[in-house]
Order: sequence, then structure tokens, then C-alpha cells
Amino acid sequence: MNKICVLGAGSWGTALAILLSRNGAEVHLWGRVEDGIEDIKIHKENRRFLPGVELPDTVFPELDLKASLKGASIAVLAVPSQAVRQVAGQIKEYLEAETVLVNVAKGLEITTTMRMSQVAEDVLGKQIRQRYAVLSGPSHAEEVGRDLPTAVTVAAFNKETAYLVQDAFMSPVFRVYTNPDVPGVELGGALKNIIALGTGIARGLGYGDNTAAALLTRGLMEIVRMGEALGGDLRTFAGLSGIGDLVVTCGSIHSRNFRAGQLLGQGNTLEQTLQQIGMVVEGANTTRVVYKLSVEMGIDMPITTACYGILYQGKNPRDEVDRLMKRQKKHEMEEIVQDRQGW
Repeated sequence: MNKICVLGAGSWGTALAILLSRNGAEVHLWGRVEDGIEDIKIHKENRRFLPGVELPDTVFPELDLKASLKGASIAVLAVPSQAVRQVAGQIKEYLEAETVLVNVAKGLEITTTMRMSQVAEDVLGKQIRQRYAVLSGPSHAEEVGRDLPTAVTVAAFNKETAYLVQDAFMSPVFRVYTNPDVPGVELGGALKNIIALGTGIARGLGYGDNTAAALLTRGLMEIVRMGEALGGDLRTFAGLSGIGDLVVTCGSIHSRNFRAGQLLGQGNTLEQTLQQIGMVVEGANTTRVVYKLSVEMGIDMPITTACYGILYQGKNPRDEVDRLMKRQKKHEMEEIVQDRQGW
């Protein structure tokens, strides 16, 4: 039986361990004592992060990192983005030469603004590039763990790596497409969380579907602007890791970023919001990184700027929505106007 190691026993790591196990793999789910790994081992269920979903017999919760990685064909990095550097450092001495590394974290590193593939290469060396893949797309753990139909994208620098990961994750209820655009897939997964926060804030303020649709659509323009500037392919943002993930994250009860935004719109502080959510809200960190980049690079990102003001500068959410609505008049698509000379 093919052995796969899943690093991180949160909701997403647990759901993927279940999926891979149902696909016929022997899955070792590594986590820490504080993550409740012992409780998972006893009850065959992640009662804290994925309650109500039983773990198959071929999922083995582990505390021993070396034993979890030994002989694994794939190691799945299912930890928060800000923990990827630390965990990559921990696995460095145990990661075998042929093991493929699949990252599923959606974020940018705060201290360096690096994408996760860049963090992995920085810690593990350039040789990891040919064995690195990122899996992203509209995929809530609560649904994947319960076998609800889902489609995602796997991107890799090496096409054989992409095909290997596609084969390992593909199932009758989990469809996996491949894509060579690693930066685009990573950026789509990270940037959409900012727009989900903004959409949640609008809902928390009591605004309706028109507002949400406007934020989602104009938010996509911001994702494309920054995504292309950081090396992503425009076409990727029209796919599962772009529009697909944006749609599901901006309107689902399972979305932490959307729920966090709602709490902020209802008047909670960021600290109160994170405490109530009780899990990592990737969009809060990504907002810090992307706002900084937008200023440094001169990229117009008004929704991101508004979210940053609400989260980190104490600005009033309703005032920020008003400011967005009262911005200077402009064309919807500047590029189209430039192409239509004389319009």
C-alpha cells in the first residue's frame, strides 16, 4: 500500500487524509499534542476541527515526525502558511530524496512576502523545486471529508510531479486538474481570502447581494492586477484556483475568512474576531502582506486598502464602504477603452 504523510491535523489536513485513505493509501496524519492528535487517535475522529467524520482504519494519527515521513511517496504540507517555514525546517532531515511535497496552505509569508513554493525552496534547497506541487481550488474540508463532489487544481514546475499528485488525489468525488502555473495557483488561493474578508464585512454591515457581487467582481480585478505583477498567468485566475475559490470563499458558511469579515462588520475588533473563529484566518495575514506590496509596487487595490484600514488602522467599516463607493469615476475595463481608440 502506498504511504502518504499529511503534516498538520487541522480540518483540511484531516479531510485530505480521509480522501487519500479512501483512495487506497496508507496515510500517516502527523500533528502535535496541542492539536489534539492523541484525542484523534483514541476516537478515530477529529472532534475539534472536523467533527462527525470518522477516520478510516488506514489513517494513522502520529506524533513521531520521523516515523510519519519514513517511506512516504508524498508529504502533504497542511499547516497554516505562517508555519510552513518552521515545519519545512523540521522535516528537512527526514524528507527522503524521492518524496513529493504537496503544499495546500493558501497565503504569503508575512516577513518575506514569499509564496509557499519560494519558502519551501528557501528552506529545503533548489532541488525541491522538481518535487514540489501546490493543490488549490474551491474545497472546504467539511465537504471533502463527507465525499461531496469537488474539483481542484494541482500545479507543479515538473509535469510528472503534477501527474503523480493528480493520480494520488483523484477520486470519483474529487476531480483534480493540472496546471503548470505554480505562481498563479498559489496567488489565486492566497489573494481571494482578502476579498472574502471584505465580502463578509459587507454582509456584517447588513448590505445585500448587489454589494457582495460588486466586491467579488471588482475584487477579482485586484487579484488579477497583483497576481500578474507577481508572476501569475492571467488565465489561471479565471480557473478553479482563481474565480472558483473566490466564489466559494466569499459566500460559504464554511469560510473562516467570510465569517471573520461578518464579525468585523458587526463591530468586533480583529482580536475579538480571531478569538471567536478559533482557527487561523489566512486573509488577515495576507491583507498585511498584499497591502504592503500594493504600496511598494504602486498597484491600485482599493478593496485591499479598505480591509487593511479596518483590520489594522481602526477604521470604521461603514465609512470604508462609503469611501469605496465615492471614489473618482473610471472605466470598468481600462484596457478595453485603450484598445478602442477614439471611444
